[in-house]
Amino acid sequence: MKLSRDELKAKMLAEFEWAVDRLLDWNDQTPAPTLTEIEEAVLKMRKQMGEQAANAIIANQDAALGGQAPACPTCARAMRHKGYRQNDVESQAGRLQTRRAYFYCPHCQTGSFPPR
Repeated sequence: MKLSRDELKAKMLAEFEWAVDRLLDWNDQTPAPTLTEIEEAVLKMRKQMGEQAANAIIANQDAALGGQAPACPTCARAMRHKGYRQNDVESQAGRLQTRRAYFYCPHCQTGSFPPR
């Protein structure tokens, strides 16, 4: 089920708060970090937050399908839902762990991961 904007925002803010807490824990445990160490810690946090945000949006987009089988992009016939597939992708936002609905067209014998 697709989350509302407010539900998705609350989920993402909770994940971001966790990342900020980890950075602050690192700061508490590192009494005299160098500029390079600070930059590395902040960049690591930024990467984690980007991955979390992208994963949350991808999961919510997939939930928007609501189990409805899309039309085949080749022949326009209804595709069949074949379950969910896990896929790890290295993207500009970082490592994304997607779990998306997979559909198959028995007529064209092709598969699809809509809505992409």
